[in-house]
Amino acid sequence: PANYRECLREAALDEAEGADIMMVKPAGAYLDIIRALRDSTTLPISAYQVSGEYSMLKAAVAAGYLNERDAVLESLIGIKRAGADLTLTYYAIDAAKWLQEGN
Repeated sequence: PANYRECLREAALDEAEGADIMMVKPAGAYLDIIRALRDSTTLPISAYQVSGEYSMLKAAVAAGYLNERDAVLESLIGIKRAGADLTLTYYAIDAAKWLQEGN
């Protein structure tokens, strides 16, 4: 929802109905909501970096505007820093390889 308070009300209703986890999508546009949920619930928070976010990063990389590895890892760190316990992303395999490689 566009209204921050409405989102928190809806999340509280979901939790009262027995939700096991909260999912936020698109992750990048709703970092503030991820943080608000993290501060208001003990449930795990899942963030979904949707295909549009993936496509925007791919397009910027193809145009030479971004370093793919750096931009992707920064976006995933931002999601984690906002409070997500788990992140679903089309970059999962690449991010895992980059993290294993280190700097």
